[in-house]
Amino acid sequence: MSIVKYLFALWAAVLIYSVLTLSFGARGEGAYRQLEAEKARQEANIESLMLINRELVNTKNTLEYDRDTLAVFARDQGYAAAGGRFIRIVGLDGYQKVQTSPGQALVTTVPIHIPNRVLLIITFFIGITIALCMGIFDVMRYLRGE
Repeated sequence: MSIVKYLFALWAAVLIYSVLTLSFGARGEGAYRQLEAEKARQEANIESLMLINRELVNTKNTLEYDRDTLAVFARDQGYAAAGGRFIRIVGLDGYQKVQTSPGQALVTTVPIHIPNRVLLIITFFIGITIALCMGIFDVMRYLRGE
């Protein structure tokens, strides 16, 4: 009967290690949630970049096939048509119309987790503590004469 108690300490240590690993380990619930949040952030960025790409393709197509739009765009950029008169107002040289944003470069983040070695150390000490408590109770029971 006494050996079963100590096997219980081993079983408890294995159970605690399993729970800690599933909760805080590299492939646990916490890391999974962090990866899901990262995935959502990356997908939102991809949608934003696709929208910017569509706008740029539309602008390119418009500039390629519509001469009037090309002339307006060139004038906005500070160019004048050959033989045309160009009036530049002093003090407005720095103004440049921004058509679209280039997007945002996202750096992926690595999920934060407790290393397996730390989980093993925690589990080892909890298992030893349980076994020591059972041993102390056995010694106390022996000293009482039970």
